[in-house]
Amino acid sequence: MAQEKSMYTSPLVERNASPEMAELFGPQRKFSTWRRLWLELARAEKRLGLSIKQSQIDQMAQHLDDIDFKRAAKYEQELRHDVMAHIRTFGDAAPKAAPIIHLGATSCYVTDNTDLILMREGLRLLAGKVAALIDLLGRFAAEYRALPTLSFTHYQPAQLTTVGKRATLWAYEFALDLEEIEHRMATLLFRGVKGVTGNQRKLDTTVVNTLALVAQSAHKVCNDLRLLANLKEMEEPFEKHQVGSSAMPYKRNPMRCERVTGLARLVLSLAGSPPMTASEQWFERTLDDSSNRRVVLPEAFLAVDGILQILLNVFDGLVVYPQVIEAHVAAELPFMASENILMAAVKAGGNRQELHEKIRLHAQAAGAEVKRFGRSNDLIARLQTDISFAGLDFDAVLDPAAYVGRAPQQVDEFLKTIVAPIRRRYQKELGRKVELKV
Repeated sequence: MAQEKSMYTSPLVERNASPEMAELFGPQRKFSTWRRLWLELARAEKRLGLSIKQSQIDQMAQHLDDIDFKRAAKYEQELRHDVMAHIRTFGDAAPKAAPIIHLGATSCYVTDNTDLILMREGLRLLAGKVAALIDLLGRFAAEYRALPTLSFTHYQPAQLTTVGKRATLWAYEFALDLEEIEHRMATLLFRGVKGVTGNQRKLDTTVVNTLALVAQSAHKVCNDLRLLANLKEMEEPFEKHQVGSSAMPYKRNPMRCERVTGLARLVLSLAGSPPMTASEQWFERTLDDSSNRRVVLPEAFLAVDGILQILLNVFDGLVVYPQVIEAHVAAELPFMASENILMAAVKAGGNRQELHEKIRLHAQAAGAEVKRFGRSNDLIARLQTDISFAGLDFDAVLDPAAYVGRAPQQVDEFLKTIVAPIRRRYQKELGRKVELKV
């Protein structure tokens, strides 16, 4: 046990990514895929008339997964070449086939094609999780489609929207990301067997940039949730025995969303590496890409997978505090309603210019009460005592639902046109439950 804990291990695997994504980029999957590519190469060469015996192919097929990693490591230490090390190791396991393994191929035949296979499968795994996240956001949006809430520009109160409409904006970010993931899967080229030169480094750039789009969306959404948690309007799940702070027992820190934003920044930083690697390739190919790609590609996938795991957990248990939201709306609505109050008073027979000036003066006085003295917004009370606004139905004018526009209907339209098709395409991926490792 002491020896196991003496070496660095990746937090992406231990704390964040799912087992299926960690396994996808593990040594077993990678090198067993190499062996499958060598097997298919031998089969194709036999069909084309090369002197390859069926017994050689059969023996290769019998040893696709029983990889002796210690033997391969010993060979690589001697040869300083990982592909040759695994050719030797495969040959030891399938001695009849040893003379024809890797016949006519170059290293990129197994390395690049394997990377493409793994990236495509990784995109498929991520697509299902993004779809499941959109489904959760859609359910949340439907539940709160009509709950009025303050919208913000510059993090200052603007007009009213609804909690559900805000959730559709989050969901649309991920819907665009899913569209891009699907495009990458549909257009990702397989290198095939193309000789000893050339590579697919630009494809690395497009794939990692696609992952970075998910990271961008996640970062934006989690920043919003962190701000809403500060306002006490909304919170990520907080477990019974969870500790928010080692110093302040009362705190409920948004640690899940904070972890997401941290991982998102990692992905965004990783996205700068593939284009630099692609631009650095000399003529047909160099090898200064290998050490970089071994880190960047798996970690980008593992990090985004971890991000989605956390978000699925968050939106499956997101807590909303309607009364706090209503209190914040009530504090700001009098200012937002001033134009409607003005129009109603004019309709009742008042002079528009005179009424405008009265509302302006009352609003400034009410603002001073709030900002200078920390008191509640008393604009409505001031207007109610002003004879110029006598007889005005303030309850009707101050109904928050009158200020959200078509937000509830827009939620319905979004669910029908954007979410429903995604649900149909990814029906088997929906409803998944994620328990975080830590």
